[in-house]
Amino acid sequence: MKEYYKHLFEPIEIGNMVVPNRICHVPTDIGASYSNGEASERDVYHHSQLAKGGTGLIIVGATTPEMETGKSTVNCTAADGDQLIPGLNRLAQGIQRYGAKACIQLEHPGRQGAMPRYPVYSASDMVMSIPWSQSHEILYENEEAKGKAVRQMSTEDIINLVGKFSDAAWRCQAAGFDSVGLHAAHGYLISQFMSPYLNRRTDRYGGSLENRMRFVLEIISSIQRKCGHDFPIIVRYSADEWVTGGRELDESIEVAQILQAAGVAALDISQCIQESPGAGFDPMYYPEGWTTYASEAIKKVVDIPVIISHSLRTPEFCDKIIGEGLTDMVGLSRQLLCDPYWPVKAKYGKDDEIRKCISCLTGCWQESHMAKRQVTCAINPAMGDESFAKMEKADKPCSIAIVGGGPAGMEAARHAAVRGHNVTIFERSGELGGAILGDCLVQGKEKMKWYADWIRNQLKKLGNVKVVLNHAPSIEELKAFDIVANATGASSYVPPVFGNVTAVVPFEEVLACPKVNCEFNPGGRKMAKVGEKVLVWGDHYAAADTAQFLASIGKEVTIVTEQPQFAAKVETIHMYVARKRFNLEEAEALSPHPYKHKVTIMEGATLLEIGDGKVIVQDKEFNRTELAIDTVVTCHVKPNVEFMEQAAEAGLQMVNIGDSVRPRNLHAAVIDGAVFGKNVDGDALTNPNNAPINDLPIDVLEQLTR
Repeated sequence: MKEYYKHLFEPIEIGNMVVPNRICHVPTDIGASYSNGEASERDVYHHSQLAKGGTGLIIVGATTPEMETGKSTVNCTAADGDQLIPGLNRLAQGIQRYGAKACIQLEHPGRQGAMPRYPVYSASDMVMSIPWSQSHEILYENEEAKGKAVRQMSTEDIINLVGKFSDAAWRCQAAGFDSVGLHAAHGYLISQFMSPYLNRRTDRYGGSLENRMRFVLEIISSIQRKCGHDFPIIVRYSADEWVTGGRELDESIEVAQILQAAGVAALDISQCIQESPGAGFDPMYYPEGWTTYASEAIKKVVDIPVIISHSLRTPEFCDKIIGEGLTDMVGLSRQLLCDPYWPVKAKYGKDDEIRKCISCLTGCWQESHMAKRQVTCAINPAMGDESFAKMEKADKPCSIAIVGGGPAGMEAARHAAVRGHNVTIFERSGELGGAILGDCLVQGKEKMKWYADWIRNQLKKLGNVKVVLNHAPSIEELKAFDIVANATGASSYVPPVFGNVTAVVPFEEVLACPKVNCEFNPGGRKMAKVGEKVLVWGDHYAAADTAQFLASIGKEVTIVTEQPQFAAKVETIHMYVARKRFNLEEAEALSPHPYKHKVTIMEGATLLEIGDGKVIVQDKEFNRTELAIDTVVTCHVKPNVEFMEQAAEAGLQMVNIGDSVRPRNLHAAVIDGAVFGKNVDGDALTNPNNAPINDLPIDVLEQLTR
């Protein structure tokens, strides 16, 4: 079989370690270890899948050298006791079993510890408030945020922690890891010492670059004494911190030379501290390869390998930047959560089979570390879930009708069809995609279409999925199927309001993409016309996306929401960027594209009346304001349950999935659909919770079906 991308699959030496290819899994904490820091079965399974998929160097993320003050997430891996070596060994062996080299990153979060109720270390005393960080202060229902205090480490604390770092490295070496990494980026503890912005010390660990580098250099030296000079050390640090007074590229070039002189085997170049999360998390708005300016500059001054990451998605681009000498290795993190088989698909030229990460940050940040849970992936339901890997062909294929062709319906169809069931999707519109298709018009969120196109193409390639467009099935039609999945989603509605209700425009009509160069464009899309001054009425993704689109085309936008904080449940880093744009600013590293008009947000407010060219809004203090408004767009949504109720009354075997259960987000819809497809059985059994069940004990199955 022909192999592709010669630069991507060349071996490379990192110290005395030969990595079989140029693909690196840059450190990613999946928050799945046991509470005592021991590596779990989920840790081993996830990282072994990365190795099975062909990643050459796998760096396990965020392993703490000191549990008491150093947990970056509530269930991070630890290496602060010898009793943890057996679990670390299972983790290393799981990686090495498939030919990959195993590295483990040591990280102390310092001020950014995930346990904010307890004392935390920092390079300097400070009070911080970083609401988009996993270390944000704990907020209770009826308390106001006051920030989180952190204390400066003493010299004795520093010396003790240097020893704990090197002891942890020794344990990782004893466990069989091929190398060790140090996390000196993103505002974590080592980064706090290295940063001219965060380090406010006046002793020998602060001030000059020499002093700010002292902590990390002492850790490196101590590791070399305990593990030997042949045990490769990789340091990850931020090329630019993107805050006034922070480190910039010129100093990072000096840092690279200092680290090489200290015996570091490779440099893993990243971006930002937590005060500048756009550059660090690079949500959908950031283009592929925007960080290569940093690796290109640093490669010119060092002889050791340089790794670059952030928003790398396509094998062609990754191969190109290696071939052009912009980097030595490409670092993938969220892309490998989304598709751990990216390398082997690239090797055999199956680029169109790669499920590209859409940078949504929901499963891997908002609903995991921010919520103190395990990492998942919004569009890869199998991430970390071994039950999907054990999914088998159905013994008795059945006929399945899926009403609705959005994400839940498509994932249900894909998983059920892969298992051998015969599936028919009924979609009342002219194309599959559902609610995510509106993102095509939102400036910077076009990546959502990557997923829509990928899964539509997957369904097209499966021979046992029939798609019926422009058709809402009748109850009689559905009686021919063994089981029906209701995936009819949610729709906008107009809440009670005085005045001209008929003039209110649904957000779906505002976000109806008119682009005709899309292969899936069914034709006939009609975008609603709106005036110059638009009121976006509602909350959540519908309102956030609608406001961004309208502002991007020059409209004067006012958002009215009854919630105390607008879009509080929308992914927080995206809202960080969106709010900057609403204020006619731009997030770090993005080209300036401010809107023509500032977007006004009225929180805790109610729309009382819609008049001719005006509206009346009431705030939480019951003050009323009259606004000049040409068009009101409703972004209130509710589940479409009418058809489900009709089908249930007719006695159809039906399961409800996606937004028709409750409007949530893409992640929830994908999980609902995938679980249905994975579990639906040839006997079409559902439990009293109305969920499909399979893999029943054989005697129970016999009892239920005889």
